[in-house]
Amino acid sequence: MNYNIANKNDEMVMALIHYFITEENYNPIVVKGVKDEIWLENLDGPYRIIRINSNYIHNDEQYKFDIFKTKNIIKQIKKKTLSLNINTLNIFLNVSDNVKFDSDTKNISSVKYDELNEITEDKNILELFPKIKNKLIKDKEGIDLLVNVTNDINTKTVKENETYSKIFSPKKTIITPILIAICVFMFILMYVFGRGSEDVLTLLLFGANNRMLVESGQVWRLITSMFLHIGIIHLIVNMYSLFVIGKQLEGFLGRFKYLLVYLGSGFLGSLLSVVMHEGVSAGASGAIFGLLGSLLYFGYHYRLYLGAVLRTQVIPIIIINLLIGFSLSGIDNFAHIGGLVGGYLLTMALGVPGKTKKSDQINGSIVFVLLVAFLSFVLFRY
Repeated sequence: MNYNIANKNDEMVMALIHYFITEENYNPIVVKGVKDEIWLENLDGPYRIIRINSNYIHNDEQYKFDIFKTKNIIKQIKKKTLSLNINTLNIFLNVSDNVKFDSDTKNISSVKYDELNEITEDKNILELFPKIKNKLIKDKEGIDLLVNVTNDINTKTVKENETYSKIFSPKKTIITPILIAICVFMFILMYVFGRGSEDVLTLLLFGANNRMLVESGQVWRLITSMFLHIGIIHLIVNMYSLFVIGKQLEGFLGRFKYLLVYLGSGFLGSLLSVVMHEGVSAGASGAIFGLLGSLLYFGYHYRLYLGAVLRTQVIPIIIINLLIGFSLSGIDNFAHIGGLVGGYLLTMALGVPGKTKKSDQINGSIVFVLLVAFLSFVLFRY
């Protein structure tokens, strides 16, 4: 049976879509204003973006305009995904022999094929996608190909939807209310058994952070200080922030990982704080910044769902609060920075379901441990 050129191109497109989605974990991107082209994305792939274009490119002017259009769309994707560089593979399936084809454009690699066999024989493609030689569908045509592709993609989609549903479905939060209750309870105790939350001696008695005392061996202050607050405004602001951020992140990460991120990032924030200044400090803000760092890492990997939240809420909140911390006295910005970095690294180490690679988890763990070791060395070197 013979097929016309349009059918042949359609079959090539379906075979490529099938391979990249089912074998290489790429996902379709909805791009407005395009026709006869497919955009796929994989954050961890050899190419962040793969574009499959079956439009007929009949002259040099049309080809140059197509590259120009591709660059503009990539700029939009960069903005939406908070990316500096996006490595793109531009696959052309219908280019006239008269076109002066340029395969090397900044961050865009362009290739052209007339037959599927050309793809599986391309050494550059095989080096990056070795499975394509055996996994690319080449023995099915027409309706058989369509059914095969549809079934396989639907199966993969169902599995991914189950994972996404498990992560993003509303869950009952337990750890966040407990953390808030502990902070409020400790705040009350400072008035019942001490001179109040703004008295330095009372704060130290209940476990506030201080370099001299930590150096003397009272390392536990690096943890206890994150449950104390100086004044009612400090408590209210931090507990409201913890409630808003914590209940979301606890659902995303799960209770155990969430608690590890909270305590671990708060610990790193306290450690950086005592290394950088000698005063008395207390508060959950280091741990809360750790939750923001965690949300930054998590949201970037699930930016299809949280990209807008990152751009309009999480990043502006981080920047504004850090600027306020540097502008006003009395704010422990080093605890904020340490917590932010700690939350990001710990979430990398613990892993995001379905996204984080084992190598990333190892790297996150190593960097966090090295950072703690370095700060501990600086603190206790004398």
